[in-house]
Amino acid sequence: MSTPNRPIAHGAPSVAPVPFDPELLPALEALAASPQPGLSRATLAAMREPGAGPAFSSGAELVAGRPVTAEELLIPGPEGAPDLEITVFAPADRGPSPLPVLVNFHGGGMIVGHRSWEHGRVVDLVERHGVVGVNVEYRLAPEHPYPAGAEDNYAATRWVSEHAAELGADPDRLIVMGGSAGGGFAAAVSLMARDRGGPAIAGQLLLCPMLDNTNSTVSSLQYDGIGTWARDANLLAWECVLGEELAYSPEAPAYAAPARAADLSGLPPAFIEVGAAEMFRDEDVDYARRIWETGGQAELHVWSGGCHGFDMYMPDTEISRAALASRDSWISRVLSGGGDA
Repeated sequence: MSTPNRPIAHGAPSVAPVPFDPELLPALEALAASPQPGLSRATLAAMREPGAGPAFSSGAELVAGRPVTAEELLIPGPEGAPDLEITVFAPADRGPSPLPVLVNFHGGGMIVGHRSWEHGRVVDLVERHGVVGVNVEYRLAPEHPYPAGAEDNYAATRWVSEHAAELGADPDRLIVMGGSAGGGFAAAVSLMARDRGGPAIAGQLLLCPMLDNTNSTVSSLQYDGIGTWARDANLLAWECVLGEELAYSPEAPAYAAPARAADLSGLPPAFIEVGAAEMFRDEDVDYARRIWETGGQAELHVWSGGCHGFDMYMPDTEISRAALASRDSWISRVLSGGGDA
């Protein structure tokens, strides 16, 4: 497949980036100095190999010594598609009442990544909020382009809702969530559930979500070659997911790129978080604005100086602690029936 003509935001050759939070700079400089090759078609397979990136623990290893259990399950995928692997985390002392449930989709641009990358995030939420946490494995592009990933994640969410009793979960208190590509999938699953009449979703937790395939915003160009997820990687991801014709097209399907949805009414309450110093800033702010325009519920946090995924790369910084506290507050409010968080 030939490389499509890649878009330039507003036709401008360059736009000065927003400065990073000073506390993030040492980690960003260390990442920039890493000898690892950048993400490209040539390196994609190697970057998926075990040991190619940071080592992540299995669910069982991660919960050792913590009051959380981990169970690996194989559940049905979409009709005619392979089964799906999920990891289910739950409080060890869960009591008799059904617990709220969080369904997480991992990041990686829809082209790399594994659920183990985010086991830690899910286990922390299970421990702090006393919920069931489900971490989903889905098919990756380009081997499995759209709609494979979106349909896998929708099928997993529907299965969790329909089998909530087996999981000790309450299907009426189900939140979908994810970071980056996972946030885009959480937004897509929310649209699919609305359009298909279920399952019921109580909230969508969208962390620096990947929503807009056109790559036409100012922030998209500001982070051309800069930060933890740069413009070239994002362009490659959309080419892999949507193919040459639709890679940057405003006609792309909304379940692939939720920014393409014509109607954002009737969606579950959204929490949208993004850094001011990353390429997804403008598309995420616009998504919140469009939800508000319908009378919908969205809480938006734009963290000054935040890079993409700052809480994962720099968890011990003040900005990360503040972001985690805001998420926890929203989760608590949604699960207690507090409405717009």
